[in-house]
Amino acid sequence: MAQINVDVAGKSYPLACGEGGEERLRKLAGYVDTKAKDLSGKLGHVAENKLLLMAAILIADELHEALEGQGGAGIMGALSEEDLASVLNEVSSDVEAIAEKLANA
Repeated sequence: MAQINVDVAGKSYPLACGEGGEERLRKLAGYVDTKAKDLSGKLGHVAENKLLLMAAILIADELHEALEGQGGAGIMGALSEEDLASVLNEVSSDVEAIAEKLANA
């Protein structure tokens, strides 16, 4: 398991990922960082936990729109139940880790 640090909303977070997944994780974190910066620019100072929650909701909305726009099976049809469960578990773990860090901050 690889360990990397990603910067989101001005803070560095250590994350683990599968070997070879480092660049993808950096790109995904960069996307989250961009959403957080955009929100921060529009809203001014917002508590970090709310900023990250709002960024996550915007990204979830984009995903929802993409899924609906595909029609038929869409993106979901391209994923097996096992793949989808794996992705959801990874996202859930990351969100829990962020929530824990925010609670301890």
